[in-house]
Amino acid sequence: MSLNADQIQLIQSSFSQVEPIADKAAAIFYAKLFEYDPSLKRLFKNDMASQGRKLMSTLKVAVQGLNDLGKLVPVLQKLAIGHVNYGVSVDDYTPVGNALMYTLKTGLGPAFTPETQKAWSILYKTVATVMREAAYPNFDASTYRNTKHYNH
Repeated sequence: MSLNADQIQLIQSSFSQVEPIADKAAAIFYAKLFEYDPSLKRLFKNDMASQGRKLMSTLKVAVQGLNDLGKLVPVLQKLAIGHVNYGVSVDDYTPVGNALMYTLKTGLGPAFTPETQKAWSILYKTVATVMREAAYPNFDASTYRNTKHYNH
């Protein structure tokens, strides 16, 4: 992962600011995700408040795991393989990343500095690549292009 120590600290400190509003952040995330791609609603059959808590818990594990990538990568790989069984496609990682960035920008306000945004972007791109490679054996980050269109 190409995050430096300062970027890891930015991610961890910004996430600690989001945690107190976790339920609200999750609601913002899913509203924006479904706005970007309404077809993704079909993947969520459970209570969305519960789903939001799972999302925030998973994000917390990932953010805390940045200090020990050897343990984090297998967790992400297992998570990705499980997501295939729910019907997640390789292209679905794009609106998820965009919704995450929107949520962070909304939740953090002025604290979502360009440096913080860059750190989160690097993190999400890396996480999405690890997960896509685990879940889709033919995935190649160097040649992949998402051709799906989203609402903006």
